[in-house]
Amino acid sequence: MSTTAETRSALVEDLIGRFPEVPPEAVLKEDLLRTGIAFDESALTDNLDGEVKPKSYFIFSFDQKPLAELGAAAVRRPPEEIALTGGPWGLRRTIVSVRVNPESPYSVSGSADGLVLSLEGRLLADVALPPMPEYYRHLLDNGKTVMETAPTIQWGYLIYLTVLRLCQYFGAHEECKFCDINHNWRQHRKAGRPYTGVKPVEDVLEALALIDQYDTERVSTAYTLTGGSVTSSVDGLAEADFYGRYAEAIESRFPGRWIGKVVAQALPKADVQRFKDYGISIYHPNYEVWDKRLFEIISPGKERYVGREEWHRRIFDAADVFGASHVIPNFVAGVEMAKPFGFESVDSAIESTTEGLDHFMSRGITPRFTTWCPEPTTPLGRDNPNGAPLEYHVRLLGAYREALDRHGLSAPPGYGPAGPGNAVFSVSSFMDTLTP
Repeated sequence: MSTTAETRSALVEDLIGRFPEVPPEAVLKEDLLRTGIAFDESALTDNLDGEVKPKSYFIFSFDQKPLAELGAAAVRRPPEEIALTGGPWGLRRTIVSVRVNPESPYSVSGSADGLVLSLEGRLLADVALPPMPEYYRHLLDNGKTVMETAPTIQWGYLIYLTVLRLCQYFGAHEECKFCDINHNWRQHRKAGRPYTGVKPVEDVLEALALIDQYDTERVSTAYTLTGGSVTSSVDGLAEADFYGRYAEAIESRFPGRWIGKVVAQALPKADVQRFKDYGISIYHPNYEVWDKRLFEIISPGKERYVGREEWHRRIFDAADVFGASHVIPNFVAGVEMAKPFGFESVDSAIESTTEGLDHFMSRGITPRFTTWCPEPTTPLGRDNPNGAPLEYHVRLLGAYREALDRHGLSAPPGYGPAGPGNAVFSVSSFMDTLTP
């Protein structure tokens, strides 16, 4: 049964009390990720001219208003992430990916003692911003920035290489209904921002060389190769070879420097083997949503070109190549409840999602999830501006941890440390919830 609360503060307090097995850090983080944050001008960055790492828009917008409606935040970017501590719950350090929403009940603003997070006027936490990394201060020889070419997220842990900014699942009959990758490319181009469609391999290598040179503390630990799905070809290459050429070049130039990961479609086993041969260590063939009916509605392009059952079969085949623990498909937590066709109750949604977790975990494959951000230019975001109920997200964290225990599995590799106060994974709080 879902809880109805008169205020957002009451809702959060109620769920923290009802689910003591979920850390309060995770409850708050999930609400921030699904609701977004309003930023006072004192909390915005000076872009690449300041001391704070700005939001890179590394693949999706992760904003709940279009860029043109963000006001000052469209000119002076908000920070990439925030770190929360203290407050009434004594929060341990909690890293949260920034999702901008000028209408959010949550706000980050300045105070006499620094930046603070408030909810409906109540102070919740002290806020720290990510420092500008030295490698962001250096340009490529062609004048491009490291932030555009090889941005880092998760407080510097992960280099996010979106080498293809557009997806070939295009239009209403093919695009995943929660995804704004194509619109995000269009809005940045319209705003005159640099946002390269296909990143040259040479640019990526040059940006990585700068990171390698100036990241003297070796904070950057992994890289993710990703971008839109390829249904035909890019630069004359099918998907495995298009993304694989970057991995091959990176591993040749920087052998063993970073954990190599790729987010791509669930490809045939021979293509997956090529990823492995190119030097990739972890494969993310995301399945998006478990329920069969919802998958066909929400991911029509993937259903049309591959099909849900074949997609799942290929995930299991990939375990023969990478090992089950290194095949980590993502799902978008919350879209299960999107109107008008999603589950109407939290109980039903959790039951369905848990069925999917058991399906994969029983074979040693550990899915992970990102928290759905209802971006307004997507069909689901337009029709569900408030996303899924917070209770769904909180209960999912418990169900996920229970599923891991049930199958004798631990946190997936390549996501940094686990546990409240330790986790750096910023687009979901599942790592904050797990035992270190």
